[in-house]
Amino acid sequence: MPENYLQAAIEIASEAGQILREEFARPAKISYKGDEVDLVTQADKRSETAIVARITKSFPDHAIAAEEGGGHESAATSGYRWHVDPLDGTTNFAHGYPCFCVSLALAQHDSLLAAVVYNPISEELFAAARGQGATLNGNKIRASKIASLSTSLLCTGFPTHERTASPNLRYYGDFTMRSHGVRRDGSAALDLASVAVGRFEGFWEFGLKPWDTAAGVLLVEEAGGKVTDFSGQPYRVGGPVILATNGLIHDEMRSVAEKLATRPPLELQRTE
Repeated sequence: MPENYLQAAIEIASEAGQILREEFARPAKISYKGDEVDLVTQADKRSETAIVARITKSFPDHAIAAEEGGGHESAATSGYRWHVDPLDGTTNFAHGYPCFCVSLALAQHDSLLAAVVYNPISEELFAAARGQGATLNGNKIRASKIASLSTSLLCTGFPTHERTASPNLRYYGDFTMRSHGVRRDGSAALDLASVAVGRFEGFWEFGLKPWDTAAGVLLVEEAGGKVTDFSGQPYRVGGPVILATNGLIHDEMRSVAEKLATRPPLELQRTE
């Protein structure tokens, strides 16, 4: 049952969150994945090791897709897969900015069943099970009721690498002018959770991985929001672009995004 999987996810995320709290209290041990902007910390590794061990023990026939490569493909054919981000917001963590989380989601044959997003510093635990609604620290949450883009607060993110190839600057500028503002907090999972709880009305981003979005997508949907790509098709985790809203401004945001897609990309100067 989804609610049973959810309780397991809550316990696992809470354990991983304790690890992140311990690591946050000491100087970060940083290494890099491929270049000097895509970093990983000891906290990422410790958190992922603990999560994978707990899932493997509790659900040995479930596959695990984890950001730092510690997951595994199960030999069984259960169709269950966990999407694990042991520390979403690693750059924030490394700089001492307390906006990061553990993100866990369970899917069966691409249908999301359970999700948890946990910020261990603010001690906010967002959770959702398919058909059971979404909660924050056990209390039911709903997406906001703001119905116009002009009075909405939005959020987005930018890639840590290949920044000049990202189209997002033109979207960022245009949506900033059309809304109350656009925030960039550096954690897609927390951004999506904030849409679910009504702090933001909309979120969009390009090139996110399944473990970045899986938990947040279920939170938004179970809180009454809507998640698609820019063409309005259902969003598949790991897809090239995500648009998540409270549902009320979805068509307006999507219309703006489609118009922006026809504009030529901005020419950015690379800093040497």
